[in-house]
Amino acid sequence: MTDPYTAPGLTPGHLGAPVLEPEGAPPGLPYGVEPPDPGRLRTGAACCLSVAGLLGVATAGAVALFLAWPEGKKPAPDFVGAGTGRVQVSVAQGASVTQIGKTLTAKHVIASTRAFTEAAAKSPASNRIQPGTYTLKEKMSATAALNVLLDPANANALTIPEGWRSTQIYAAIDTRLGLEPGTTKATAEQHLADLGLPADATGHPEGYLFPATYPVTGDSTALSLLQEMVKEADTELGGGAIADAAAANNITPYGVLAVASLAQAEADNPEDMAKVARVVYNRLAKNMPLQLDSTINYALGRSTLTTTVDDTRLDSPFNTYAHSGLPPTPIGNPGRDALRAAIHPADGDWLYFVTVQPGDTRFTDSADQHRKNVDEFNAHRAQNPSPTDSAPAPSVP
Repeated sequence: MTDPYTAPGLTPGHLGAPVLEPEGAPPGLPYGVEPPDPGRLRTGAACCLSVAGLLGVATAGAVALFLAWPEGKKPAPDFVGAGTGRVQVSVAQGASVTQIGKTLTAKHVIASTRAFTEAAAKSPASNRIQPGTYTLKEKMSATAALNVLLDPANANALTIPEGWRSTQIYAAIDTRLGLEPGTTKATAEQHLADLGLPADATGHPEGYLFPATYPVTGDSTALSLLQEMVKEADTELGGGAIADAAAANNITPYGVLAVASLAQAEADNPEDMAKVARVVYNRLAKNMPLQLDSTINYALGRSTLTTTVDDTRLDSPFNTYAHSGLPPTPIGNPGRDALRAAIHPADGDWLYFVTVQPGDTRFTDSADQHRKNVDEFNAHRAQNPSPTDSAPAPSVP
């Protein structure tokens, strides 16, 4: 904004300029009234301003102190000692430190969630609390409770490794719950409708028993554990990524799960899994039989590095030497890396692969080169025989 006294028409001597008051009388003061001493006025005003300033500073300081000392800054409520009694607390797969603290607080194990998160912040190992069901006590200090959770030996849980077949999972549940062998398998067969399987599974749990660590409590049953596994698989398989991968490769979402199981069975690291998935998709696009040893192993209920010529004549829909396309179901329960490989396969024109020796899987689009790689594999196996491998692998045409 411009100064009104320098703007045109408002400078002294023009209409609208300030009126000159009589000498000795400040503007607006009646004639005959003694004007106050300017020095005294300045001194009084300065004192008032100083007091007001001090009050303002004090008020601002009080407000700042109040704002800087919220409820969260006070010492967190915490118990002292190791506690008493007995409380079971389950830690779910993927639970955060805060979520665990809330569960412990709700169970009256600790006094407050913040006491637990603060104790965890001081421990570099706090992000490695394993899922499971832990036996703790009531009214423990946050540090004492954390120490119990940090010991894997205290986790009452069932861990399902990536790639396990349903038969292996059934046996593990039987063992973990102390059931008669075959009990979980029979439970799965009798309660298929209760497992929560999607329609695509057509009654086959294979592929939907997601590999993870599951808490085991006194209330756990074979059915409840199977339901948890299917629920976890449903979470992992949710979203549009599976559908997009299926559409991109002209197969069904269930087929993508089958590809993931193949990648899991044929490779031992994420990079090779992505390449195996690409080989599968390339062969499907060319209507070439997959010719994978892992599918024959699945049909025969075994695990071996060598497939014989007789094996390739096996009468089974899982024999991908004799039958084109994907196997009728997944051949195991793939983990996250394998699922990621099936959804995002590597880029390449490969049509063949063979693991010559551990850590040396070779991919090629040349049949001649593949035969040379298979010869190297057979030579290596001859020098390093195993009890389950007694014949050379067939060369894939």
